[in-house]
Amino acid sequence: MSERHPIIAITGSSGAGTTSVTRTFQNIFRRELINAAIIEGDSFHRYDRKEMRLRQAEAEADGDKHFSHFGPENNLFAELEQLFASYAQIGTGKSRKYLHDVGEAAPYQQEPGTFTPWEDLPLDTDLLYYEGLHGAVSTPEANVARHPDLLIGVVPVINLEWIQKLYRDKHVRGYTAEAVTDTILRRMPDYVNYICPQFSRTDINFQRVPVVDTSNPFIAREIPSADESICVIRFRNPKGIDFPYLQSMIHDSWMSRANTIVVPGGKMELAMQMILTPFIWRMMERRKRALGAI
Repeated sequence: MSERHPIIAITGSSGAGTTSVTRTFQNIFRRELINAAIIEGDSFHRYDRKEMRLRQAEAEADGDKHFSHFGPENNLFAELEQLFASYAQIGTGKSRKYLHDVGEAAPYQQEPGTFTPWEDLPLDTDLLYYEGLHGAVSTPEANVARHPDLLIGVVPVINLEWIQKLYRDKHVRGYTAEAVTDTILRRMPDYVNYICPQFSRTDINFQRVPVVDTSNPFIAREIPSADESICVIRFRNPKGIDFPYLQSMIHDSWMSRANTIVVPGGKMELAMQMILTPFIWRMMERRKRALGAI
């Protein structure tokens, strides 16, 4: 953790909805004139798309049915921790980009599914923002979770997460339902061992819960809408959170536990704005004091 060079990490598995949180933070950064270094978790996968497919085929031929992007063997946890540690200390570090599609790859004249070369982050950023699978991961070899100043988990209930992944991979990426189901099953051990434990280390969790029947996610024809959901927001340390104010400002919200507020799904991004903006204010005030600016 660092007052001079703070780090925010958003962690959530594929299809979990981390994009909504990132959009909220981008709005806050723009409004508050904050220059953030943006890091995508995919850039710390160990293998590019072609090599990952090759190694997956080799693993399956050897009888390994659980080869996935979720575990340590296919990710650069040590390098991610080094980036966080370096940024917290000197405000920079080594990173790269993963080029998901033709549009992202064209400016670099590379193939989609490849990485750009490693390079230093700029020196003049106000904070580091990470969004990906492993912002709060901790293993015997690498403890990424100890570095961020603010850790946020995005955790839809598992059936909703599967529905979102099935829908996206079928309609956006062109995969069959069978192929997506195989991916879900293959990832399950790493999901249990490396994704789920992160959400006990986060400062805030946003969990979307549908209020329509998602008993069998594999036959769902559409993703439940925000208005067909509620959002459960859990604070690890509720001290200083003005829950009465949040309840007064977010219609139909209520407290389910002393550290948990529930809001209508359609109000999730509003709740994020109201909850996260003060955290950013305090973070920037501490940074200014540490730099001697105030």
